[in-house]
Amino acid sequence: MRTGVLAKKIGMTRVFDAQGRHVQVTVLKMDGCQVVAVRDQQKNGYTAVQLGFGDVKVKNMTKAARGHFAKAKVEPKKNLVEFRVDEKSLLEVGAELSAAHFVPGQFVDVTGTTIGKGFAGVIARHHFGGMPASHGVSITHRAHGSTGNRQDPGRVFKNKKMAGHLGDKRRTIPNLPVVSVDEAEGLLFIRGAVPGCEGAVVMVCDAMKKKLPSGAPLPAGLKKKAESAAPKAEAPAAAPEEKKE
Repeated sequence: MRTGVLAKKIGMTRVFDAQGRHVQVTVLKMDGCQVVAVRDQQKNGYTAVQLGFGDVKVKNMTKAARGHFAKAKVEPKKNLVEFRVDEKSLLEVGAELSAAHFVPGQFVDVTGTTIGKGFAGVIARHHFGGMPASHGVSITHRAHGSTGNRQDPGRVFKNKKMAGHLGDKRRTIPNLPVVSVDEAEGLLFIRGAVPGCEGAVVMVCDAMKKKLPSGAPLPAGLKKKAESAAPKAEAPAAAPEEKKE
């Protein structure tokens, strides 16, 4: 089991496949997704990788959080998430993951928080059909109707579908195919919609109900360190000293 990643939802667009058909995709951007801590079996009793994502001002962090990032020698991050992994998939602290962690054609599970829509009635929240538009019904065309019972039991059952808060729930969309990957820009193009608004942070993991493709990097797709642009110039040889007569 490999680690998942954190990414920011940029929005939705469409791309064209090899047959010329347009495919609706969600664009996710990975930038600065780093390993902050590692949990091993001997010390913590389980194996996991803690990832950080998103920039944050140091002045807005607690003293404990500053010490946590200072210990890892990693720039402070706004979001911290742990992913359970196998012992073979543990990573080094400070390693940065890239979009090449996933390959085109792979299936992923995306977890995020849905858009909050405030207080909503039963028609919008639970897709009720509403009351009749005639036959003596007045004013209450969008009402949910009777909610109680008779004298026995004389109360409203729990989990009765009624008006209330809509959205702002943690949801996971499984088995979404990866259409393409842009490693240079850190972009993931995933077919379909994912929960959350534009700018929201989501978790992307390998699909639990699908096999991992053979081309997926193990233990993870890491960003390559920038090599020095040019080799250091050698110092010029010292000129031979002139003999004094």
